[in-house]
Amino acid sequence: MDHFGPSALTIGNFDGVHAGHRAILRRVVALARERGWKASVLTFDPHPARVVAPERAPRLLTTPEERVGLMREEGIEQVLILPFTSELAGFTPERFVREIVVERLEARAVLVGDNFRFGHEHAGDTRVLAQLGRREGFLVEAVPAIRMRGRVVSSSEVRRLIEEGDVALAARLLARPYALAGEVVAGQGIGSKQTVPTLNLAPAAEVLPARGVYITRTTDPATGRRWTSVTNVGTRPTFGGESVTVETFLLDPLAGTSPRAIRVEFLKRLREERRFEDAAALKRQILRDVGRARSYFRLVSRIGGPV
Repeated sequence: MDHFGPSALTIGNFDGVHAGHRAILRRVVALARERGWKASVLTFDPHPARVVAPERAPRLLTTPEERVGLMREEGIEQVLILPFTSELAGFTPERFVREIVVERLEARAVLVGDNFRFGHEHAGDTRVLAQLGRREGFLVEAVPAIRMRGRVVSSSEVRRLIEEGDVALAARLLARPYALAGEVVAGQGIGSKQTVPTLNLAPAAEVLPARGVYITRTTDPATGRRWTSVTNVGTRPTFGGESVTVETFLLDPLAGTSPRAIRVEFLKRLREERRFEDAAALKRQILRDVGRARSYFRLVSRIGGPV
């Protein structure tokens, strides 16, 4: 914690690091560079709701490590992940600002969203923060929320879209495709024998897209290999499955060794998952899904978008 400041600081949960968060982060970086301060973020783990109201705690879009990586993409120099405890939850706004923001983080400016709340029972808001800033000698900026397609960009809205299967609109709010990452695990061998071979992902994420078939892009983080792909999120009802699995079919042959872990980006939903009369009927549908996915990637390539 030595020499954390002087800092231009933003404070929040930043789950998903969506387009609204990125606007705040970019403003922090710009101000820090202009004044010679350190572009900094204070965030929390676990999510404060898991301590003060666990029954209302949201499922998270990103791990703390993923959040840090996304923040660094925007130029953030340092991120403090503060353990959120019942003791911290009891801090008044005045104590939180004095002990954390001023004494420990040496903030010269604090930038937050205009709906920012802090302190015991959310007693502090941007108005209280501005008053404390004048008293303690730091600037305060409240950054207005971003709207897209007539909706306010928020972690809860992104979460809702993903869980409804609208991954394309969620990607616009996130400023990147939503992704699941994890180890490749052994399946039941049904795909390689009866339909098409797949890579089965054991995701660590708490938020899964709605059951269905998606156009995706798959990466091997260890080697950087990338493939266009089709992914099914569901229970494999044709084969009487019960637990939810994430199965990815690569559109190009898998050259070399099979990846031990993969990252799957969800680009567009093709259809809902449904039960077919037999494996042959399912395989025919999968091949139709693959054809639609190939058409999608050809179109994206033709118009110059990322593939």
